[in-house]
Amino acid sequence: MKKVICLVLAAVLALSLAACGSKDSDNKGGDTALTGKVSTNGSTSMDKVIGALKEQFMLDNTGVTVTYDPTGSGSGIEAASNGSADIGLSSRALKDEEKANGLEGTVVALDGIAIIVNANSTVTDLSVEQIAKIFTGEITDWSEVGGTAGTISCIGRESGSGTRDGFESITKTKDACKLDQELTSTGGVIEAVAGNPNAIGYASLSAVEGKTTVKAVTVGGVACTEATVLDGSYQIQRPFVLVTKSGATLSPAAQAFFDFATSTAAADLIKNAGAVPVAK
Repeated sequence: MKKVICLVLAAVLALSLAACGSKDSDNKGGDTALTGKVSTNGSTSMDKVIGALKEQFMLDNTGVTVTYDPTGSGSGIEAASNGSADIGLSSRALKDEEKANGLEGTVVALDGIAIIVNANSTVTDLSVEQIAKIFTGEITDWSEVGGTAGTISCIGRESGSGTRDGFESITKTKDACKLDQELTSTGGVIEAVAGNPNAIGYASLSAVEGKTTVKAVTVGGVACTEATVLDGSYQIQRPFVLVTKSGATLSPAAQAFFDFATSTAAADLIKNAGAVPVAK
């Protein structure tokens, strides 16, 4: 009789332990589900890339909301610095003084800066030297570079724009450009060039692809494409950078998004958004 009672008690104990184990397992899964909000702020040129990354990340992590505020690279860097955004977005490399102030930049992709003219322009190729002379006012008429006669109208981005900083750094025209219009978005530059047969401007490769109202000229005979940006043969290019505070701990959600954006899992998303992924 005692043997039977012992067997019954052992069976009850085993069932109880199994039930507890099941509950612990269920609770563990619930406790580790990623939740929260991730705020990104900065470069308007990174719109398509960040849009694709955050959409996929939120599909994979339904408890997380990722926001994107397209304010320009300068504002995004400042947002990362003052903590008003988890991750700043910059379409230029960080300057030495920004790094010295405790910021860290991680390149997530490369982007070609396309030199765009009106769709009806007869100019198809320019050298970096010619582009520099056009934007600084040394060349003022399209006939000087093989085009139909007409006064050139230079369209560019506002001070603080990563696209402008990248363009001026590469063409060595910093603080020397003479612009007829300074606009606050990549889309604005494209629209302005599309509406003026004598205009020239610059814009992110990803923003220009598929456009019929403007065309990208070749630079030194090299077209602005993903392949030429990656192999370095296209000269006017810049990085897309995630900006964070050195030594600061991101929230679990923000860290997870950062890790995803810089991983090979995001490569196809970045490529489909028109930029060139750097993760191998």
